[in-house]
Amino acid sequence: MRIITWNCNMAFRKKAAVILKYKPDILIVPECEHPDKLQFADDVTKPNDMVWIGENRNKGLGIFSYSDLRFKLHKTHNPELKLIAPVKIFNDKTNIMLFAIWANNPADKDGPYVTQVWKALQHYSRIIRTTNTILTGDFNSNTIWDRPRREGNHSTVVQRLGKKKIYSTYHKHFLQEQGKEMHPTYYLYKHQQKPYHLDYCFASGDLINKLRSVEVGNYEEWIKYSDHVPVIVHFNDIR
Repeated sequence: MRIITWNCNMAFRKKAAVILKYKPDILIVPECEHPDKLQFADDVTKPNDMVWIGENRNKGLGIFSYSDLRFKLHKTHNPELKLIAPVKIFNDKTNIMLFAIWANNPADKDGPYVTQVWKALQHYSRIIRTTNTILTGDFNSNTIWDRPRREGNHSTVVQRLGKKKIYSTYHKHFLQEQGKEMHPTYYLYKHQQKPYHLDYCFASGDLINKLRSVEVGNYEEWIKYSDHVPVIVHFNDIR
């Protein structure tokens, strides 16, 4: 199973072909327009299932299936946590709890970015389990921006997930430390000299054991489409 997260920087309908070359089974797209606006070109593969959440019809959070995997938004979804979608992913052989993430809530005085993820970990604690669990998307956060004495920062999110044996696939695969990533996923103002690592795929230990590969897109290929590059995660023996 190949999972890709890519913040498309809006107008996904015009860019879908470039990411579909990487053959995702599941594709998470922050800044994706509402399904009513998704008029794909005739030669672009259409998704078999999808979930979309958001208030701005031009840029919400899209989750797409390009396989026989089906989606159902979990009944505990809290739209006040923006934008985080708990999605049940299933077919005859697979049942996974996916949390698709675009951490972006400017109206929350507690914090617009990683605070949303921290709050989600509390709200969804019962369904964030030690097996068959994935959290992926644009977290808009990194350990380098941790604030002292603030409970809900990036490091505490990583620690809380670690207590449930849920780990970053990127950091496991490349043996990297949080805050010292060698592969950026975001370029501020599209400047190559302003790189940051903001996009993640966390997976429970049982899935980490099936991890085959992790790829991060390069600046030269992707900057014409978005200020983010994709994170591509491939697991063995998951159908």
